[in-house]
Amino acid sequence: MESNPNDYHISFFKPTTDSARRNRNMVVQFVLIWAIAIFGFQILLKVIEKPTPEPAWDIYQSAWGEIEAGSTDAGLLMQASQSALSVLGKVAIDPLHRGALDNMISWAALNIADSVQRTLLMQKLESFESIAATTDDPRAGEYVAAKNELIPVLQEIYGLTPSDVRGKIAAVEIHSSMMQSFSDENRMVFREAMDLYLIHNRSILTDTKFLGFPFHYFYTAVFLLILFVGLCWLYCVRTDMFNRKYGIED
Repeated sequence: MESNPNDYHISFFKPTTDSARRNRNMVVQFVLIWAIAIFGFQILLKVIEKPTPEPAWDIYQSAWGEIEAGSTDAGLLMQASQSALSVLGKVAIDPLHRGALDNMISWAALNIADSVQRTLLMQKLESFESIAATTDDPRAGEYVAAKNELIPVLQEIYGLTPSDVRGKIAAVEIHSSMMQSFSDENRMVFREAMDLYLIHNRSILTDTKFLGFPFHYFYTAVFLLILFVGLCWLYCVRTDMFNRKYGIED
């Protein structure tokens, strides 16, 4: 029996047998399904998303126009400071943005406080900064005690309740060296930071909950894994069917 020179020649792009062509086509189909499932969903997210601000951004925006115009009204500064502290509570903040945010809340605190609050603030803040400069351990007893004395002073100045975690954030973000002025450069960076961290692209795909998860998270973290395993299983099943059809034995 004469051997066909192509019997042992395997090429995915130029298959030489009907079974190889069917296998190639099946692989291409599954790859297309996988690609559409991934990239199609991401494209859909981008198409239907729209910028949606957090409530803290609305509060900041309602006050910032007058502050930019030169107002130092305590109520407006409280609103802007509370929103800035909401941003400072986020996990990852660019150092440049953090500097501008710290400058804003420090400058605002000095302008919000009355004479009694200002005296107490400077006393507690200078004591805390002095201790913080000599220790790297935020759990040290002296450090914790000084911070706990500063927190209620800042809560009163910023109009925060005792249970509001932003008071604790303020204690480690405020700096006496930043209180005297709020530079134009930092004002510009501050506006950029507020928009960046408080406005998010959202849509029905991100807001809808499915099995307790936001739908876009469930789809990418769970469904796509299930789909991949399902395609692998289907590939094996169909390969066995083709092998039986063409009399191919392992």
